[in-house]
Amino acid sequence: MTPPSPQARFGTDVYAHRLTAAARAAAGAGLAGLVITPGYDLRYLTGSRAQTFERLTALVVPAAGDPTIVVPRLELASLKESAVTELGVAVRDWVDGDDPYRLVADALGEPPLAVAVTDSMPALHLLPLAGALGVVPVLATDVLRTLRMIKDPAEVDALRKAGAAIDRVHARVPEFLAPGRTEADVAADIAEAIVAEGHSEVAFIIVGSGPHGADPHHECSDRELRVGDIVVVDIGGPYDPGYNSDSTRTYSIGTPDPEVARRYSVLQRAQRAAVDAVRPGVTAEQVDAAARDVLAAEGLAEAFVHRTGHGIGLSVHEEPYIVAGNSLPLQEGMAFSVEPGIYFPGQWGARIEDIVIVTADGALSVNNRPHDLVVVPAS
Repeated sequence: MTPPSPQARFGTDVYAHRLTAAARAAAGAGLAGLVITPGYDLRYLTGSRAQTFERLTALVVPAAGDPTIVVPRLELASLKESAVTELGVAVRDWVDGDDPYRLVADALGEPPLAVAVTDSMPALHLLPLAGALGVVPVLATDVLRTLRMIKDPAEVDALRKAGAAIDRVHARVPEFLAPGRTEADVAADIAEAIVAEGHSEVAFIIVGSGPHGADPHHECSDRELRVGDIVVVDIGGPYDPGYNSDSTRTYSIGTPDPEVARRYSVLQRAQRAAVDAVRPGVTAEQVDAAARDVLAAEGLAEAFVHRTGHGIGLSVHEEPYIVAGNSLPLQEGMAFSVEPGIYFPGQWGARIEDIVIVTADGALSVNNRPHDLVVVPAS
């Protein structure tokens, strides 16, 4: 594995602020503290990319007091790329034969009444930790989700850089689309471009040509592209320090059928309506409805088979989810996709996706490629 670059995390002050906010949120929720094992929450709080093994690594964030990280001695090197040392977090290392769960309990202080754990903690650690604490932990999701949903300036900057990088990839996609090439051929070229344009790796690539475009989660296959195909290209990946891009554009190999063009123009209006609806105080479901109403008015409601968007950050999919039934009011700093699509099984599909960030009075899109159906010459 390639070691993280020096730019693979933010400055120490960013993580110091997050740890303080997490402790304050835990106190506000009536918790004794948080126990965070490796995963996106640990990376968010300390910049650590440590992995979960059978030996426990856990960050303990008391509601009152200083944080501690419990780590196997043989895994101490995993902390080097994090901000743990610079933050002054106490390190309690342990060796085989010690009880790391007791170290966690000791770091929390008096026998706690309530403790929250990250939702990625494996049962391998959750069950013995509950035994050591004498209480069954609750999930820290409600405590941490607001912190992670509201992106700070450093995160916004990272998302904008990721968005610009994936825009550069989409600008190159037409050169990869040619009749006779397979979806897999195109995906391989896109994978190289994603890394070449600055991403640390590829998270996902969807190349859905012709009838495959009607499957929103199609990846790629050995199907050969043909003249007249509509091709959905949905791509993304992490950009240091680990914030993800995710953008979809739809292409036509040769001039599209007039009815395809008409339906696609409705999809454009739906995506624009949803972006225009974004502002603080509007609910997630209202943004979803803004896109859905445009499609319904043109008889395309049944062709839109998924939610309008998902939050994004260290994880490609996180809260907030832009979906019917989610009455969460948007707040400045939230970041999510706006990606309505239309799908006609056995025929074709189309999707337009941008990542937007809620501003004081609207939305900032980090993706700025044109939304038109991109016509690629057939020869």
